[in-house]
Amino acid sequence: MPERVIVLGGGIIGLACAFEAASGGALVSVIEPGAFGGQASGAAAGMLAPYTENPEQPDPFFHLCQDSLRRYPAWVKRVESISGMDAELLHTGSLTVAMHEADVLPLQTRIAWQRAQGAEAELVGPEMLSRLEPELSAQAVAALYCPGESHINAPKLVAALEAACRKLGVALLAHAGEIDAPRIGGASGSGISVSTSGHGIVKGDTLIVCTGAWACYYAETFGFPIPIHPIRGQICSFNAPPPARVNHMVFSSQAYWVGKQNGSLVCGASEDVAGYDSSVTGRGIDRLVRWGPRLFPFLQGLEPASKWAGLRPATRDGLPLIGPVPGRPDIILAAGHYRNGILLSPVTASIVADLLNGRTPGTPIARFAPERFAPATSRSAR
Repeated sequence: MPERVIVLGGGIIGLACAFEAASGGALVSVIEPGAFGGQASGAAAGMLAPYTENPEQPDPFFHLCQDSLRRYPAWVKRVESISGMDAELLHTGSLTVAMHEADVLPLQTRIAWQRAQGAEAELVGPEMLSRLEPELSAQAVAALYCPGESHINAPKLVAALEAACRKLGVALLAHAGEIDAPRIGGASGSGISVSTSGHGIVKGDTLIVCTGAWACYYAETFGFPIPIHPIRGQICSFNAPPPARVNHMVFSSQAYWVGKQNGSLVCGASEDVAGYDSSVTGRGIDRLVRWGPRLFPFLQGLEPASKWAGLRPATRDGLPLIGPVPGRPDIILAAGHYRNGILLSPVTASIVADLLNGRTPGTPIARFAPERFAPATSRSAR
C-alpha cells in the first residue's frame, strides 16, 4: 500500500476507494470540487439489483455486479460500524412486472440463465403477486420475483462513508473549486501533485481518478480517449397515503418504484442527454408521474413530494473503466459506472485496494481496461 493516496472525486466510488485505502493504512486525501455525493450518487435510488439490471446474458459486467452484491452486507456493516450511522440496507427482493402476456417470455428466458448463475428467481402469477404486493394493479399478468436483490438509502450511505473516512483519518477536501490537471512525475515514480483553488496543492504517491462524468477531461493527461459522457437521470418521490405500501423494488418497462424506510416511495428514472445540466424538468418528471397509477392505482392524482436529478457517467460500451493507466501503476481509473455506481462500490473499492497493494485483483478486470477505446496500434505501442 502506497503511503500517500490522492482520490479525485467525492462520489460514492471515490469515497468507497478512499475508505478501503485508509483501512489498509494509507494516508488518503479526497478532492471534490463541490459537495460529497452531489451528482450521480446523490440522485440514485440505491437499488442493488444485478439480476434486473442485466437481463440479457452472463457477461463480465453481470459477474462484476453479482460479485458486488454478494460483498454488500459485510461491506455496509463495516461502514456502519466505523461511522456509527445506519445506511438502511433493506433486503426486500424485487419484482419485474409483466402487464401483457407478450412480456412473459423474456422473463422466462431470463430466469433460465440467471438460475444457472446462482440467482433465486421464479415467475409468479396474479394470485401470488397480489399477496407479495397488494397495492399492485390487478392488470399485471405475472412478475419475475427475485428475492436476493436489495436496496439502500444512497444519501445515507454517502454520509456514512464520509463519516467513516473521516474517522479513519482521510483528509476530505470538499468545495475544492478549480482543479488543475495532475502534475505527474516520471515513470520511476517521483510523486503526483494536484493544484486546487480551494485547498492549494495536494501531494501524493498514487492517484485514483473517480470523477464520474468528468473523467473525460483527463484524456489528454493520460494519453488515451476516455469516452465518458453525462446522462441526466431524474427521479421523484411520493408520500404514499397510509396504509398504501410497496414491499419490494418493482420494475416495469418504463419506470421503477422503491419503498424507503421513511415511508416515501421513490420513482425513477427518466434519462436524457443534456450535457452537464442537472436541472429537473417537467417533461422528465411528468412521464414518471403518468406511469405511476398504471402499476399502483393509489398514486392516481398524487403529486411528487420531491424531485431531483443527477448526472450519470455513461461509457460508449456501457461498461465502467477500472484499472491502472498503462505503464503507470501509480495512476488508477475507476469511473463510468453509469446507473450502477451504488451497486458496484464494494467491488470497485476492493479492486482498487488490490491494485494499490500490487496484487492481481481477485475480480477479473481485463474487460474494463481504461485504455480499451484507444486504437489498437496505440495500445500495442504502450
